[in-house]
Amino acid sequence: MTTNEESQEINSGEAVRQKILVADDEASIRRILETRLKMVGYDVVVAEDGEEALELFNKTNPDLVVLDVMMPKMDGYGVTREIRRTSDVPIIILTALGDVSERITGLELGADDYVIKPFSPKELEARVKAVLRRSGVKDVVVPAAGGKVAKNVITTGCIKIDTARRQVYRKNERIRLTGMEFSLLELLVNNSGQAYSRNEILQHVWSYPADHRIDTRVVDVHISRLRSKLEADPANPELILTARGIGYMFQRIN
Repeated sequence: MTTNEESQEINSGEAVRQKILVADDEASIRRILETRLKMVGYDVVVAEDGEEALELFNKTNPDLVVLDVMMPKMDGYGVTREIRRTSDVPIIILTALGDVSERITGLELGADDYVIKPFSPKELEARVKAVLRRSGVKDVVVPAAGGKVAKNVITTGCIKIDTARRQVYRKNERIRLTGMEFSLLELLVNNSGQAYSRNEILQHVWSYPADHRIDTRVVDVHISRLRSKLEADPANPELILTARGIGYMFQRIN
């Protein structure tokens, strides 16, 4: 899989265009998204079913995947599950308007965000841009609240967080996080002891505007995923805490 660093390399004096894989069984949606995403500067490959999506994923090494949930041969859940076995590439799922369970299932399997059908191409373009930005390598951020820091490395207990490389370790064993999971963790760790509401987290991490209405369970699912990877006992978290009546916070680092 092409790393985010590689996707940002300079080739012959020009930035390498980021590549997006779009998988949807509706030809009209594929055509519209391919046209619009190319217009705003992305390379685009398209698939009409889940099996073709996986084949193209392995052949083309995209920087982001847009997946419809309901596809023939293999649905979006199956594709997401297979991709997450080997890759942390950002995934946005396309889901039906009224089916909340589809969204939650996709997020639990490792998707970073979702867009509800019917949607405007402009909305999807905004989500693609936001997820790519938050999943990429960022400038080094030094935590504002306490902490044991050495060369942009934060340690708390047996957890070590390298903010420059966007990597997390437990007892020197690397823990795989998606880009959005790391961005969420980074927000909370850099402001340890400060509680954030779900809406505030959506604004900071997912770049949703303050007046944008979305199911805030996208935050709950990502918190659950982080806890399952970082906490010794996810059911009784000691690192990522629930701030009753507010949202979430990372334990204060002294």
